[in-house]
Amino acid sequence: MKRAWAILAAGVLLACAAAAKDHSHLATGDTDNPGRGVNVYSLEREVELGRQMAAEVERQARLLDDPVVVEYVNRLSQNLVRNSDARVPFTVKVIDSSEVNAFALPGGFLFVNTGLILRSQTEAELAGVLAHEIAHVAARHGTKQATRAELFNYVSLPLVFAGGWLGYAVRQLVGLAVPMGFVEFTRGMEKQADTLGLEYLYRSGYDPLAFVDFFERIETMQKTKPNLVARMFSTHPLTESRIKAAQKLIQHRLAPRSAYVVDTSEFQDVRGRLEQLEDLAGPRRRGDGPVLRRRLNSNPPPIYALPEEAAQKTAKNAD
Repeated sequence: MKRAWAILAAGVLLACAAAAKDHSHLATGDTDNPGRGVNVYSLEREVELGRQMAAEVERQARLLDDPVVVEYVNRLSQNLVRNSDARVPFTVKVIDSSEVNAFALPGGFLFVNTGLILRSQTEAELAGVLAHEIAHVAARHGTKQATRAELFNYVSLPLVFAGGWLGYAVRQLVGLAVPMGFVEFTRGMEKQADTLGLEYLYRSGYDPLAFVDFFERIETMQKTKPNLVARMFSTHPLTESRIKAAQKLIQHRLAPRSAYVVDTSEFQDVRGRLEQLEDLAGPRRRGDGPVLRRRLNSNPPPIYALPEEAAQKTAKNAD
C-alpha cells in the first residue's frame, strides 16, 4: 500500500512539474520550437485524431460549396501555413454560418465561418485570425491539453476510490484543483497563439496591426451583438491587457517594414460575393422555409412555368 502511494505521489509530482515546465515555456513566448513539451500523442496519431473530429464537424455543419470562396480561403490559409512552424499539412473548409468564428483541430484541419469573412474589413484582418488558429496547430495545443487531462485522470482515478474522510477530501481536491489548472494552461496557450500568429502574419507580409484592429472590433461586438460572437471569443475574453500585449509585441519584436499587405481587391470581391449569397439565403437564415440557391455568375435557370397573367400576354404576342 505504501509503495502504491509512493508511486502515486511521484506521478502527481511528475504531472505538476511537466505542466509547470510547459506553462513556463508558454509564458516566455519562446517560439523556437512551439510544438515541444509533454505530449503522449505522436504527430501521426494527432493527425488521425483531427481527421476523426473533422469528419464529425462535417456531418453536423453546413459547408459552403461555392468554389470561388472556398478556393480563396484555402489559398490564403496555405500561404500562412507555409510561413508557420506547422509540421502537418492543412485541410481547409468553409462553414456556411453567420457566427464569427474559425477553429483548427489537431493535425491541421481548419474550419472558417462565412461570418468571420463578412466581419473582417480587410484581408489582413482575416489572415490574422487564421494565423492565430494555425498557431494552435503548430504548437500542438489540442493534444497537449488532452495529454494533461490524461495525466490528471490517471493520477486522480485511484484516489477517488479511497474511503472515509481521506477519500472525501481527495474528491474535493480533484474537483476543484484540476479545472483551475486547465483554465490557467489554456490562457497560456492563447498567449502563445497570439505571439505565434502575429509572427506568422508578419512573415507572410501582412500588417500585424490588423490583428489588433480586428480583435478590438470583436471586443465591441461582444457587448453590442453577443449572439454573433462565437464561443471561441467568449471562453477566452479579449481583455484589454491581451490586446495591449499584442501591441507591445508588435512594437518590440517585429521590425517595421516599408510596406505591408493590408487589403486586396480579391478579398473584397470574395466578401461581396458572400454578401450576395447571404441575401439569396436570407429566408433560410431567418428560418422562413427552404429557398432555391444557385451559384453566382452562372446562367439563369430556365423558366419552366409562367404566372397565368404572363402566360396570357405571351399567347397574345404570339398571335
